[in-house]
Order: sequence, then C-alpha cells, then structure tokens
Amino acid sequence: MRVRNHGHTHVCHTFVTLPPDRTLTSAPLPQGEGFELMRPDLLQTLALRVAERERAGLLRRVRTLDQARSTRVMVDGRELLNFCSNDYLGLAQDPRIIKALQETANECGVGSTAAHLVCGHRREHARLEEALCEWTGRAAALLFSSGWLANLGTLQALLDHNGVCVQDKLNHASQLDAARLAGATLKRYPHGDAAGASRQLAACAEQPALLATDGVFSMDGDVAPLAELAALCRRDGATLMVDDAHGLGVLGPNGAGSVAEAGLSQHDAPVLMATLGKSVGCMGAFVAGSRALIDGLTQFARTFVYTTAMPPALAATATAAVRIARDEDWRRDKLQALIARFRAGAAQLGLPLANSRTAIQPIVLGDAGSTVMAAQALEAAGLLVTAIRPPTVPQGKARLRVTLSAAHMEADVDRLLDALAYLPR
Repeated sequence: MRVRNHGHTHVCHTFVTLPPDRTLTSAPLPQGEGFELMRPDLLQTLALRVAERERAGLLRRVRTLDQARSTRVMVDGRELLNFCSNDYLGLAQDPRIIKALQETANECGVGSTAAHLVCGHRREHARLEEALCEWTGRAAALLFSSGWLANLGTLQALLDHNGVCVQDKLNHASQLDAARLAGATLKRYPHGDAAGASRQLAACAEQPALLATDGVFSMDGDVAPLAELAALCRRDGATLMVDDAHGLGVLGPNGAGSVAEAGLSQHDAPVLMATLGKSVGCMGAFVAGSRALIDGLTQFARTFVYTTAMPPALAATATAAVRIARDEDWRRDKLQALIARFRAGAAQLGLPLANSRTAIQPIVLGDAGSTVMAAQALEAAGLLVTAIRPPTVPQGKARLRVTLSAAHMEADVDRLLDALAYLPR
C-alpha cells in the first residue's frame, strides 16, 4: 500500500491519500470524504521490477547483429566467431534453401494473409507437413508459427482443470506455462528422474495425465530418459509428449530426433513437437502424431485456429531444409566430431562441463557476475558466447552456453579452447 501524507510516500499494499491533519497508524483506514483510494500503477510496478533485476546484475538486453554470415557475425563493427546460435547443422544460410525462399516468394508473395482454416493454408504448407511426417515416421502433422504456440495449443487442447500434467523440472518455459494456462494440475519431478515421474503419476492415478518432457534440454544439453518415461506411461495409462526442439536434426537415424534415437514409435510417444528454427535453420514448429491427434488439434488448439499461417515461401524453404537435414548425414558426423574435440579440450583445461553429448555444451561457472565477466572476456578475444543467468537457469547455475554447429571448423573450436584457457578460475 502507498499512502501519501504531506507530500511524502510510504510503500505498502494499497494507495490512499490522507488529509493534512492525519498520519498513518495501524488502525483501519477511514473511508469517506477527504480520502482518495488510488489504484496501483502497472507501468510503475513493472519499472520497479526491472530496476530490481538490474540491481541484482540479471538485466537482459537485446543485442543487434549488423550482419551474420555462417558462424561469423558483425556486432558494433567487429567480427565475432559465433558460439551461441542454435543453427546446429549450418543450414540457416545454405544457398539451396535461400534459393527456395526467393523462388517461392517470387511466385506466391510473402504473407499467407490468413489463418490456416480460413484461406491461409497453401500447397507449400501441405508439402511441408508431408515431409515432416516422412522424416519423423508419423501419420500426420500440423504446423504452428512457433514452438511456444505449438506447446500452448497442444496442452490446452489435451488438458483441462480435471487433468494432470507431469513435467521435468528443467522443461522449457513454454511447456510449464502451457500446463498452467490449460488449468491442469502441474506436477514436476527432479530433472531426468524417471522414478520421480513415476511417483508423481502414481499420486494422481484416477486423473487423465500427460507426461511432458524436453527431448534435449535447452540449457543443459542432456537427453531425457525417453525409453523409461515411455514405459511408465504405458504402465500407468498416461500420454507421453516430447518437445524435441533441440534433438530434431541432431540425434537419431537421419536426424529424426531423440524419440527416434530411443527407438520409440508413434504409439510409445504419441505427441511429438519440434521446431523449425534450430537445426532446420528456418522458422515455425509442428506437432506430429496420429491422425486422431492432428484432427483434434485442428479443432481445439486455439494457437493454430486463430493465428495467421506462416508465409508459404517460408514453408517451402523449410521443406527444402528438411530434406537436406534428413539426407546429409555428414553434417551430423561433423557436428559429433566437433563436439568430441571440444569436450576433450575442455576436459584437459579442467572446465566444469555439463554432461552433454549434443550440440549444447554448457560451462557451468555458478556465479552470475563471474559468468558475465567470462563472456565479456571471450568477446574481447573475438568470440560470441552467451552468459545464461537466473531466472533462465537455477540460482548458482549460471553458465556459458556454448553451442556448436556443423558450419564450424576444427580451427574454430581450437580458437575457443585457447580463449577459455585464459579465463580466471
């Protein structure tokens, strides 16, 4: 309350204005003539929260890249070697998919102009859905404009206040928010702990349940125990949903993702979500599964029904990128070789690496301030590596999130290791 008295402000919970002859006491605030109840100002409250985050050294800022060419970016007139992109296969600037974008844009324009169910669904969207089904071994697929929209729409279509959503504690924020917005009971289990997930399911045995997990965790780079989670879902009658945003293209036969790597079928993991803006190098997302699932999402996923479809030229671009990602295994082979090279060098330096075998290789330094200083030192050496701090990661788990790409060269990895060797520890 904020109470104004003789021009001074005291912060509490509610806003009132006292006349000049009154002071603030613990007695109930009077009502009536001379007293004005003031509504809290939302923008002022937001500004106070921003100031608090800045005092804690956790303020986020947008950085503008002047230019991006493969693994090199220009920032403030300086060329930096980029180790924080999610372009795992190096496809974002592949000439073949750039050509697909240009040719389709020349033919059908840019915007789709409407939602899929109105007049926005073009042949380019249908072809992309077919390519995604072929890649992932699913019966049907549905496009969304982003991974956030895919998770929100899917969980809200599947769950309501009668349902339970069991999730890994390190799931992406979009899955956590989606469960809350669906009105379902959200239960979380310790990271990567299938036994913990089993206990949470057992505690709600009478309710419909969705077990949702990342396939590859975005900040740690480790892979969920998908085979174990699928087994307990079969046993307990729950539905398994996997967000494979960081696994598709990188893991599994032909890059079909973490679900395929675990040997799981559509029956084992009925709901698969993945994005097109990481290893595929484009934009958007999709959900794939049975025809019944996709028919249901088409009717009830509000973020599909009421959102403008992605541009058809972008859908055609993503189709070209999916085919390249699926067919060119050398990209995954090269990426794995670079990962092994980096981990071997980091181990020699005694760096606190997370237990990851994917393109995401976090160096967990712990203290947020020290992590920011390390990122600044790397930038001074010509390397762009993002400092990830709370609340994105837990307190005491700040890290340099190093990401590798098939577009990197061995010399690039060696240059990064050389710079890391000089960081204070």
